[in-house]
Amino acid sequence: MQVFRSIQEIPAHYGPTVVTIGNFDGVHRGHQAVLADVIERARALHARSVAVTFDPHPVRVLRPLAPLRLITPREEKLALLATTGLDAVLLLPFTQELSRMTAREFASSILRDALGAREVQEGENFRFGVDARADVNELATLGVELGFRACVHQPTLWRGTVVSSSVVRSAIAEGNMRAARQLLGRPFQVQSTPVAGRGYGSRYTVPTINLAPYDELLPAYGVYITCVEVNGEMFQAVTNIGNRPTFGNDSFAVESHLLNFHPIALDEQTNLRLRFLDRIRDEIEWPSPQALKEQIARDVRRARHYFSLHDAVLRISSDGSGRLRSAGKGPAGSGLIGRQ
Repeated sequence: MQVFRSIQEIPAHYGPTVVTIGNFDGVHRGHQAVLADVIERARALHARSVAVTFDPHPVRVLRPLAPLRLITPREEKLALLATTGLDAVLLLPFTQELSRMTAREFASSILRDALGAREVQEGENFRFGVDARADVNELATLGVELGFRACVHQPTLWRGTVVSSSVVRSAIAEGNMRAARQLLGRPFQVQSTPVAGRGYGSRYTVPTINLAPYDELLPAYGVYITCVEVNGEMFQAVTNIGNRPTFGNDSFAVESHLLNFHPIALDEQTNLRLRFLDRIRDEIEWPSPQALKEQIARDVRRARHYFSLHDAVLRISSDGSGRLRSAGKGPAGSGLIGRQ
């Protein structure tokens, strides 16, 4: 997948293209449905499939005081978009100047001139142009004039709720990791590094990893069943998010206790990928460190039971050759433990 970080990077006569425009935060099931149709139509039209997105998120420019934590920071979003089969992403720098571009200017300069769009696919609530004044009806009208066809998608529903980035954010913020996994089509994950100042040696021999400060979206305070990927190796884990009140002097941390631990190479630049599978409980201030220790033991037993159940599902779902009969179905296909 090519990534163009400005209009100027797009080669001359790049089209024809089939295009979709959006923030794509989370690259959730609703996004995936539109992107799949964009790719299919591009193949049918012998065109290139292109997603147009923005950096930073427009809310951070237009409403800088409004709190916005991203589900997928820029590089993770691009990595997820690359897995869809898109030919290219146009990552437009979002500025005040871009926000003042009219719908006609956007459609003519970007969709027609830069991308050579033949078809533009959007959800029914899509809005664009200065102050988001234009909707899909104006997009269709402009398309007739400028030479592209506008296609409107009905919303993707989950349990009667429209799948959207805001709904996904709410599920994650509430700690509802099962709902988040259903809405995203994969477990919610965070990419970071180990926290600095831990005195790592050439081998890491303690089965607990603290994540470095992370500025984007995290689940609600509590204890979770997770997986931690370190240098391509996956570890089952129990992760606490919170202030660790039992020890006084609250200090926020994302701390993962690795269950199937063995000494590993780790330093402050090691990339960690933390996947949230299920929530165990709220963070609680226990009367003593011993009481906390006993509760952690119960948390670990529950997590081990969770993983043993999913191991059993994997065994039942495999045929005689050991291959899964149905990728994408059930816990195995949901990517609970495997790589994403």
